[in-house]
Amino acid sequence: VDGPEVETDKFNFEYLNIPENHPARAMQDTFYITENLLLRTQTSGLQARAMQANIEKTPVKIICPGKVYRRDDDDATHSHQFMQLETLVVGKDVTMAELKGTLDLVAKKMFGEKRQIRLRSSYFPFTEPSVEVDVSCACNGKGCPICKGTGWIEILGAGMVHPNVLKMSGYDPEVFSGFAIGFGVDRITMLKYGFDDIRHLYNNDLRVINQFNKER
Repeated sequence: VDGPEVETDKFNFEYLNIPENHPARAMQDTFYITENLLLRTQTSGLQARAMQANIEKTPVKIICPGKVYRRDDDDATHSHQFMQLETLVVGKDVTMAELKGTLDLVAKKMFGEKRQIRLRSSYFPFTEPSVEVDVSCACNGKGCPICKGTGWIEILGAGMVHPNVLKMSGYDPEVFSGFAIGFGVDRITMLKYGFDDIRHLYNNDLRVINQFNKER
């Protein structure tokens, strides 16, 4: 599912269980165009758009990739713009076990079959319960600069779709449940290919670009 990068306040925040003046908005300080229009801070708004567009309220399985914007520090691991990818699954009897199984498969396909994941409880307004997901580092737990000596690297956030989000998009939370997964593509690229600075992805340095020959 694709959608506008200039998003309304309702889809970027309100339909995601982040009402006006909610403190969670401060976590995504961003670029406003008017009082109710902004450069989207996340692709999560496309989840609400997809659920509301589904008039029949049948199960939904979507992937939402796209560019997002935040007023963030400009350093080796942060940028004011980055690519995000989100996944939404809504249906009957969707469970946390299915979420964990999906996360484990994604980590293994992305980083290798020997990688393991761990879930840590976290907070996102649009999911409950919410988790941060770590993947085991390539150092096999020995500790290295990439994992800062812990043996684990945080790669994404996920959780079960909050009942309020389902309700606001017309789904009965007593009948339907679901899970959502979201991660920054740029951060994953850094980990997978060993970049030391996220800004390499935007500087058009041919020494970086030439590593990814499409004919290989």
